Amino acid sequence: MTEYPAEARPAQTYAEVEDALLSRWPESRLEPTLDRIQAFTELLGEPQASYPVVHLTGTNGKTSTARMVETLIRGLGLRTGRFTSPHLETMNERIVIDGVPLSDDDFVRIFNEIAPYTHLVDADHDNPLSFFETVVGMAFAAFADAPVDAAVIEVGMGGSWDATNVADGAVAVLTPVAVDHAQYLGSTVAEIAREKVGIIKPGATVITAIQEPDVAAQIVERAAEVGAIVAREGLEFGVITRVPAVGGRCSRCKASAASTTRSSCRCTDRTRPRTQPWRSQRWRRSSVVTSRSRSRSSGMPSPRSRLPAAWRSSGARRRSCSTRRTTRTVRPHWSRRSTTRSPSTR
Repeated sequence: MTEYPAEARPAQTYAEVEDALLSRWPESRLEPTLDRIQAFTELLGEPQASYPVVHLTGTNGKTSTARMVETLIRGLGLRTGRFTSPHLETMNERIVIDGVPLSDDDFVRIFNEIAPYTHLVDADHDNPLSFFETVVGMAFAAFADAPVDAAVIEVGMGGSWDATNVADGAVAVLTPVAVDHAQYLGSTVAEIAREKVGIIKPGATVITAIQEPDVAAQIVERAAEVGAIVAREGLEFGVITRVPAVGGRCSRCKASAASTTRSSCRCTDRTRPRTQPWRSQRWRRSSVVTSRSRSRSSGMPSPRSRLPAAWRSSGARRRSCSTRRTTRTVRPHWSRRSTTRSPSTR
């Protein structure tokens, strides 16, 4: 039977867990270090390393983007985890598995599993774990226990020093970056972007919206530094048209800088069979070779001409080149890692 310190008795109700979490450092109190969350996840057995992670940052639209990304992954028949912040009504909303927030019982169970380790970390550091760091640890543990095939993680604030950054995101998503939380992240958009691009890890794929020139420069500089692949809205990808459809929308998307388009329909027409031909091949590496690009003599304006100079002069690696006559887009295969979580007894 597990022995708990007096201050770490197992919680019985959601209200007790909520009170215990709110008694910790608030989210508004920050210290630029990952030491505590790294020690915490190490004691938990590095749960965030047991599944691929899509990591999101930016200024606005992070939660909406996280929901859309998660929905697309679940549409492939994969089990997903999603962590977003802040919550609107209850803390359960932050931790979602397969599109459903944790129940009160599961929220209490996960908290009781990680609670003894929070006190070990508190004892070893000058400052205790914060509310946000504790909830992040709960999310990582819940996703490993599920287990999930992929997790979509939204940063709380910034990027480099955010508690979620102990996860190595295979994909880094940047929504439009502007001035926000200037008292913590910096007074200029370039300084803020420098903090946010810290989520880009070596070998990751970076998906970014169109950014201001100063932000674009920070993104490509970080990508070149760690060897990440960059896909930029308006160059490597983009939405050409989108119209309402039955139960959703039909969109026509550009898959490369060569102005080549592929059509995809996200509608949910109930008259169509539920079994899709492509579902049986979702675990295989697959590639799509796009059609021949338009002739340069067509007179169509280059998409590069409408974007910041930092995009056009970027030295970052690209998936495709607009001078090629064909491009090849590869969908990566996510092999499931071991999901057995064995917390250290230290």
